[in-house]
Amino acid sequence: MAQLKKVLAGSFAVMMAASMMAGCGSDDSSNGGNGGNGGNGGSDWNYSGALKETKAERIKQEKEGSADSQKKLVICTWNQEFKNRLRAYYDQYDKEKSGMTGETDKDGNFIVGDHEYLKNGMEIVWKTTPNEGNAYQDKLDEDLKAQATSEDKIDMFLVEADYALKYVNGPYVMPVKEVGLTDDDLKEQYQYTKDIVTDSNGDLQGVSWQATPGLFAYRRDIAKDVLGTDDPTEVQAKISNWDDFNKVAEQMKAKGYFMLSGYDDSYRTFSNNVTKCWVDSEYKVHVDDNLMKWVDQTKEYSDKAYNNKTSLWAPEWGADQGKDGKVFGFFYSTWGINFTLAGNAKSNDLYYVCPGPQAYYWGGTWMCAADGTDNKDIVCDIMKKLTCDTANMKKLTSETQDYTNNQAAMKELSNGFSSEFLGGQNHIAMFVDAAPKINASNAGPYDQGCNETFQKAFKDYFLGTVDKDTALKNFYKMIKEKYPNLKTPS
Repeated sequence: MAQLKKVLAGSFAVMMAASMMAGCGSDDSSNGGNGGNGGNGGSDWNYSGALKETKAERIKQEKEGSADSQKKLVICTWNQEFKNRLRAYYDQYDKEKSGMTGETDKDGNFIVGDHEYLKNGMEIVWKTTPNEGNAYQDKLDEDLKAQATSEDKIDMFLVEADYALKYVNGPYVMPVKEVGLTDDDLKEQYQYTKDIVTDSNGDLQGVSWQATPGLFAYRRDIAKDVLGTDDPTEVQAKISNWDDFNKVAEQMKAKGYFMLSGYDDSYRTFSNNVTKCWVDSEYKVHVDDNLMKWVDQTKEYSDKAYNNKTSLWAPEWGADQGKDGKVFGFFYSTWGINFTLAGNAKSNDLYYVCPGPQAYYWGGTWMCAADGTDNKDIVCDIMKKLTCDTANMKKLTSETQDYTNNQAAMKELSNGFSSEFLGGQNHIAMFVDAAPKINASNAGPYDQGCNETFQKAFKDYFLGTVDKDTALKNFYKMIKEKYPNLKTPS
């Protein structure tokens, strides 16, 4: 999780071929609760312009894995996060043989030997490609395309929310029921985490150990100075909707504080509450009205100095979260509060959290079984132990404060939970209340590219170098260059 900054700030591009079907329906369509995210023709999707290949056609040429391949568990990922979870919470991981002593490096990652093993003697082979520059997806596309004719099989790979549907609707994922997970196994997982990885046929194609609902983290001392209280219930009453949130921003400015740090801080609360997908089934790009509300709010905040004009992940943005900063609050999901904010604050008792003006989520990582794996039983066991085992999920949250994707475990843990970083506040109980409110039905395969490009295009508007119409035209131009198959207004 220490590397999640790089994960979320990673590549803008999600390269998809022109034949890929959009992940959402047209303007007048809506998505169902069991994940109508798939759109049309998922199995016709081709990787990076390669020859079309349906799963049925590929299976005809399937080559079995070699004896050596069957003795190795091959997992594709981009950083250390899942590695740390597997090492610490999968009971079949052989810590002794893998050289894991429990010591960590400067980033909080477990130190292990050159080779890692399961207790049955099988070696774990990590194929790690950094996320930057779209490198991870490009390499994964290449390896999955070669899966059928290769004797060296990928067994599992990881995906993020913003591009999950690219793979969910592709031909190279094994549905989790085929892997061996049952409805009973999955019953405690949050629905939105299923929706994000459900294909056009309604088949669940991946599982996550995380749920990532968001809250608003605010400085207690600034709250007392400006609002007269730091009590979470009273602060929430003052920012429970965007109109009130903006009024408090004005109060903060009058006292010499900033409401938010930068241009991007509130983006996820708006982008996660859109009414339609970025791209419909006819490949038309739509800018949702809620995104333009973010634009208008951020422009106002920038012009009136309600924000400190920083950018997400910049050193100045991180510094604003420390005790010497003048920023009232930050929108953060589960991982962000416990890892990034805590690391930047370098002080306990500085922050409290409250729900904020809207429910939203940010981030998340999903495990997918690669179709053609020659170690299906082990993949199934990992998925079950790391996402379905209530006791294990409770243990993970207790030890790391990472909010896990198990409703029963989180409800049980929320009774009497206390965060040292948040001055004893029970933020797990707030996450329990927030998670069921998340709606991911408008997620689509182009989300990462569209979200990043939209923010980039409108930064010029916030800086005052272009007007709003020009920024919007620039977005359409940039997204067309990124995805030539998409249709934008002329």
